Amino acid sequence: MAETDLIKLYSSRILALAADIPHSERLAAPGATVKKRSPLCGSTVTVDVTMKEGKVAEFGQDVKACALGQSAASVLGAVVIGRSAEELDRAAAELRAMLKDGGPVPSAPFDGYEVLEPARDYKNRHASILLAIEATAEAAHQAQAVSA
Repeated sequence: MAETDLIKLYSSRILALAADIPHSERLAAPGATVKKRSPLCGSTVTVDVTMKEGKVAEFGQDVKACALGQSAASVLGAVVIGRSAEELDRAAAELRAMLKDGGPVPSAPFDGYEVLEPARDYKNRHASILLAIEATAEAAHQAQAVSA
């Protein structure tokens, strides 16, 4: 990876998002907790979710990841409250397609993931970027099943 590619990949916007992750406190009594780890890089994300009327009511996350994984968690944290498990599934699928298949930026309200478009070329970073949204979608389904 050339130095200029690294500079482009770790833009000031990505670094700013990584430095300010919303909902970075774990919940005391979550409806579900999911921990995911990327074996390739060792990034780990643990999310707590409480659902109410089919929507995320409370959310907490503990993110131990590279700046790209942290910025992805930051984008998620900014829009996760009020989202259904299905919306989270869709966002995860759209983000995966953006990274792996050159697909479009995820639809609103998850369009903040566009900041991670430069990571498409770095397949070894994809798992870390996907951790938070995949863990949250899984936790939302689990919490919804428990509260149903």
